[in-house]
Amino acid sequence: MLVLRSFLYNILFFGIGISFAVALLPVLVFPRSVLQKGLKLWAWVILRGLKPLAGLTWQVKGLENLPDEPCIFACKHQSAWETGAFYLLVNDPAYILKQELLSIPFFGWHLRRSGAISIDRKAGASALKKMISGTKERIARGQNVVIFPEGTRAHPGKPGTYHPGIAALYRGTDAPVIPVALNSGLFWQRRSFLKRPGCITIEFLPAMEQGLDRKAFMKDLQDRMETTTNLLIEDARANCPQALPALEPSENDVSG
Repeated sequence: MLVLRSFLYNILFFGIGISFAVALLPVLVFPRSVLQKGLKLWAWVILRGLKPLAGLTWQVKGLENLPDEPCIFACKHQSAWETGAFYLLVNDPAYILKQELLSIPFFGWHLRRSGAISIDRKAGASALKKMISGTKERIARGQNVVIFPEGTRAHPGKPGTYHPGIAALYRGTDAPVIPVALNSGLFWQRRSFLKRPGCITIEFLPAMEQGLDRKAFMKDLQDRMETTTNLLIEDARANCPQALPALEPSENDVSG
């Protein structure tokens, strides 16, 4: 049953993705806000389909921590779920992503028009400058910026490497930085066909304190994101029988 339900959802996910990518092509000539509405509808369809097809729901905690002004969301990254969820959670999101994604036909065109900030990971300091200037521009026009500090999806309970780009944004802009924890990887695992029944939880934490030096900021950010994420993982495993189980110690050692 799990395989069948996952198969049906994957048909929806990729079928809707392709359909929207084509259907939204004419929208590219309209103001960017029109495309954002189309992307919000895409996110609503693919995430709404999780419950009836995969038995997977989601809940949000910490909404009281969202500021009234545009901000930077530093989000834990475990699955593809959060790459669409922010279209439903915050107003007018702009994702920071790797430059290669913009070269994908249709999909990349929509990302570029939506206000996404592309980064060449091999460009070093110039990439950081571009990211800071791009973030300032998006914040100034009212967009919320979403960045995954780990850069790529990490296995639940096993943190990835937190890269310094988020610290550059913290020090290079005046925007609040909101840490975001989640447990999506327990149900929508990286590079996995299966979608497990249960409930994804995403939690917005209080904004980072202003005035920290780079080292203190990175430590506090990672500690807060990992601590809350681990609590969400523990709670989900206790309440959702089909959530992804913890790796055995030997597996952690090998994969590290």
